[in-house]
Amino acid sequence: MITDENTKSTFLEDSTIEIIRALPKGQAAHYALFDFDGTLSLIREGWSKIMETMMVTILREIGTNETDQELGHIVSSFVTELTGKQTIYQMIRLVEEVEKRGGSSLSPLEYKHQYLELLLAKIQHRRDRLQTNKASPNEYLVPGSFEILTILQEKGVKLYLASGTDLEYVREEVHLLGLNEFFGDCIYGALDSYQNYSKKMIIDQILGKEQINGSHLVGFGDGYVEVSEVKACGGIAIALATDEANPNGLPDPWKRKRLIRAGADLVIPDFRDWKLLVRNLFGSS
Repeated sequence: MITDENTKSTFLEDSTIEIIRALPKGQAAHYALFDFDGTLSLIREGWSKIMETMMVTILREIGTNETDQELGHIVSSFVTELTGKQTIYQMIRLVEEVEKRGGSSLSPLEYKHQYLELLLAKIQHRRDRLQTNKASPNEYLVPGSFEILTILQEKGVKLYLASGTDLEYVREEVHLLGLNEFFGDCIYGALDSYQNYSKKMIIDQILGKEQINGSHLVGFGDGYVEVSEVKACGGIAIALATDEANPNGLPDPWKRKRLIRAGADLVIPDFRDWKLLVRNLFGSS
């Protein structure tokens, strides 16, 4: 669904909750699907810069006449376009760009592992600080995450989590942030056999398993993919325009624009106004 980002919107009372389209009356969500990185977790903040730098370096080594600025624009465009999908899809595009320039490429999976090594080297100190209790989970959670998960669970909403990050890392980082109690075994992440996983597959699985239609589902995410897929099934899409480097209650303008185009019903910078958000979702205080 494509929506003009200039569509007139309103803010819910004196809050950071931007209403792009009013939620349907009487459409209470009984199931919620959360993205992870940038939606709940800030552990991997800065991942896109690491990925894009790696890709520009690889393309530069081919000997192309393009400038680093030109390569950076190309890489940034497809990295952001595919945000929300499994990392492997960005690496498939990298292979295409290498071969387009006459280079000899590695496999997408090899590039993915190369990227993960670089990323983990940059974020390991965050994971270590959480592991050794030198940092509180709140330091690496999007503001209000614990509160929104708690109130949804108390209201009987069943919570699911689906990430484009590899499943083993998602499980580890959910544990480090103390979120296991909310999701249990309803945690999904990327697989090396990438054809066997997508957020659309998880949404279809939820609808089938719970024997519901999309009107009973609310999705929370900061990627184009999850917002558009939740809307495609008839659910409520709440977009997180999170400024991951500086979560100060203001939306990231670029994310906001892109997520409105994806079809978001509401746009929020984080969950700090969780009480009003829940009231708007359920029609009660």
